[in-house]
Amino acid sequence: MARTMTTRRLPQQIRFCRSRDGTRIAYAMCGSGPPLVCVKNWVGHLERDWDNPVWRPWLALLTQRHTLLRFDFRGCGLSDRERIAFSPARYEEDLEAVISAAGLDQFAFVGTGSGAALGMVFAARHPGRVHHLVLCGAQAQGRLARDGASPAKLEEAEARLKIIELGWAGEIPGYADFFASLHVPDATAEQFRAYNDLIRVTTTPANAVALLRSFWQLDVDNSVPLVRCPTLVLHARGDAVIPFEEGRRIATLIPDARFLPLASRNHVLLDSEPGWGVFAEALAEFVPATTPQGSRPVSIPGLSAREQDVIELVAQGLDNKSIGRQLGISARTARNHVSAIFGKLGVNSRPQAIVVAREAGYGHRSARERADSA
Repeated sequence: MARTMTTRRLPQQIRFCRSRDGTRIAYAMCGSGPPLVCVKNWVGHLERDWDNPVWRPWLALLTQRHTLLRFDFRGCGLSDRERIAFSPARYEEDLEAVISAAGLDQFAFVGTGSGAALGMVFAARHPGRVHHLVLCGAQAQGRLARDGASPAKLEEAEARLKIIELGWAGEIPGYADFFASLHVPDATAEQFRAYNDLIRVTTTPANAVALLRSFWQLDVDNSVPLVRCPTLVLHARGDAVIPFEEGRRIATLIPDARFLPLASRNHVLLDSEPGWGVFAEALAEFVPATTPQGSRPVSIPGLSAREQDVIELVAQGLDNKSIGRQLGISARTARNHVSAIFGKLGVNSRPQAIVVAREAGYGHRSARERADSA
């Protein structure tokens, strides 16, 4: 299949925040437009994903019309890796911390694999904040929660984990390819090799086993029927990691969810297969490219609360005197704030600042909306 999308690496800002238990979580923002949060499966690295032929097309697609927020799972990538507690509850806290640190109010959410469960829980707990939810290869119940924890199932699970642990270093033929062969069985040679290489820089063998064990015990079934935002569920028919039936079941549980089967055997969808075009078209049709009416824009990282107020008025075209009058400050103070904002945004003029601000979703709130959000 021909690839028509640009895959140039976009500049991104990598920052850190602390989760509830003190674990440092690395997150990044890039692109322009209304905010979109993507939590994919835990195999990834904020610095390496753009150079990887498996994840690069995902990033290019998701940043075409949006400001993309993503993060490294605890124990992975640039996030803290040592002395980490692994559990779905901790991952939910990590997501909350990242969204809070980025200053997001309302946004679209794309979740794949293990990340999809976090999206469903967040949408259920915070109605109105996720305005569109996309779930690809999702599960509400992990392997052991779905199939039961009988002695035979536990023995099979532990055997699988041991193979993955032994193969993580890439030194034992067969074992080394086991994990990637489950996730991307129909990858090209380049994609397969790149995914295999990525898992080894993502995290340690011990962390990988702990992450997998925690997700196999995942059970967020009670949250799924509480999702009320428009939802698109996509699932590969031949997914060997999360069964197709699990995706279909989730689409049944979420009121009015749209379900789209994909002709693929890959758990991680690849841009080299026909299903990619179906996915990209469905995503573009489903997720709006403009900030929904009444929503707040993405918060530009590094700006203070007062600077956020100022950039909103700059984006509306107000001069320093008018900004001062609106905010109850002097024109000189407004000018100083604007100068500081220029430095943080890396721009040299007001028109450039307006472009950056409007691409991030600023410039559309009324004075009443600004007062209500204060």
